[in-house]
Amino acid sequence: MKKAWPKVRLGEVLGRSEETIALEPDVEYRQITVKLWGKGLALRGTLNGAEIASSRQMVARSGQFILSRIDARNGALGIVPTELDKAIVTNDFPVFNVLDKRLLPAYLGWMCRTASFVEECKRASEGTTNRVRLQEDKFLAREIPLPPLVEQQRVVARIEELAAQTQEARTLGEQAAEEAEALAAATSHEFLSASGSQSRLDDVCLVITDGTHITPRYTEDGAIFLSAQNVKPFRFIPEKHRKVSLEDFRAYTTRNKAKRGDVLLTRVGAGIGEAALINQDIEFATYVSLALIRTDSTRLKPEFLVHWLNSPDGRASSRRETLGKGTSQGNLNLKLLRGMALPVPSIPEQCRIVSQLDALQAEVDALKHLQAETAAELDALLPAILDRAFKGEL
Repeated sequence: MKKAWPKVRLGEVLGRSEETIALEPDVEYRQITVKLWGKGLALRGTLNGAEIASSRQMVARSGQFILSRIDARNGALGIVPTELDKAIVTNDFPVFNVLDKRLLPAYLGWMCRTASFVEECKRASEGTTNRVRLQEDKFLAREIPLPPLVEQQRVVARIEELAAQTQEARTLGEQAAEEAEALAAATSHEFLSASGSQSRLDDVCLVITDGTHITPRYTEDGAIFLSAQNVKPFRFIPEKHRKVSLEDFRAYTTRNKAKRGDVLLTRVGAGIGEAALINQDIEFATYVSLALIRTDSTRLKPEFLVHWLNSPDGRASSRRETLGKGTSQGNLNLKLLRGMALPVPSIPEQCRIVSQLDALQAEVDALKHLQAETAAELDALLPAILDRAFKGEL
C-alpha cells in the first residue's frame, strides 16, 4: 500500500455556486435528474418556463459537482457532463464549483461513486423519517483523501482504462447473447415456415379463451391469480403470482382453469404474443391479460404451438391481430386469434421440430444465463476497483 494521502475537508475544494436564472415563460429549459447509486446525471426533460413551478432556478455548469439533498445518502450525486451544461435544477440540488487547481472534477466524479463517500453523505444527513436531508455544513466538513494533481490524473486514467475494459467485456457478452437469440429466431423461422399446410388455430384447439375482465381484489390470503408477469417466451413463472379474494375466486371458478399442458399467451402490453407452456399440475382459476389455449393434442402438440407463437412469424401474427396498434396497451383480439393461421405438420414431424428447437433454445438460455452471471460479476468489479483506487492501491 502506498503512503497515505493527505486529507482535506470538502469545503476546502468545493465552493457553492449561487448562479441562478429567472425563467422566461416561452423559453425551453433542460432539467437535470440525478440518479441513485452513483449512476450519474441525465436529462430529466425539456419544459417551457411557464410549465416550471418555480420562476427562478439554479444553473449547472459542465464540471460542477451536484447532489440531491434528499438522496445524496443513496448515491444521488455526480459531476455535470458537457451535454448538460447550462441545464437547470431546483434548490434541492446544491451545485458546487470544483477548485480544480487542487481537485480534478473527474477524480471527484469517480470518488463520489464509492461506498465510503456515500457513507459520508449519510453521516451528513439528518431528519425524521421521509424528511432526511443532507446538511450542507456537515457535508462540507467531511474529509477526503487528496493526492497531488499528477497522482489524481494517474488514478483517473487507470480507473477509466479498467472501466473501459469492463464495459467492453459487458458489450461482448451482450452481443453474444443477442447473436445467439437471432440465430435461434432464424432457425425457428426456417423450421416452422416450411413445416406443413396451414390451419386455423381454432380448428386444431379445444379451448381458446381469456380470463376475467375485471381487476380482482388482491389479498394476502386467497386464491392464486395469473397475469402477464407469469409468462415470458418459453417460460411459465408461477412463483410470481399474486392472490385474489375468495369472493373473486368463486366468481370465476366456472371458467376454464389453466392447468398442465395449456398454453398461456400474453394479450396486452409490450409483451403481446409471448407464450409459455404450463408445466405443473397446479390449477389456477383466475387469470387476466392472458389467452388460454388448449390444443387438440392429436393434431397440434402444445409444445409446437409455443415454439410457433414465440417465433418471428408467430409474434408478427399476434401483433397483426392486435387492437390499439401503435400503443403499449394494445389488446390481442380473441376472435382474430382463433382465426390465426399456422403451419400444422404431422405429429411425428412436430415432435422432431420441437426436439431440435428445444435443444437450440436450451443452448441460448445457457448462454444468456452465463452472460447474466458475467454481467453481475462485472457490476461488482467497478466498486472494487474504486475502493482500491482511493485507498492508493491501484
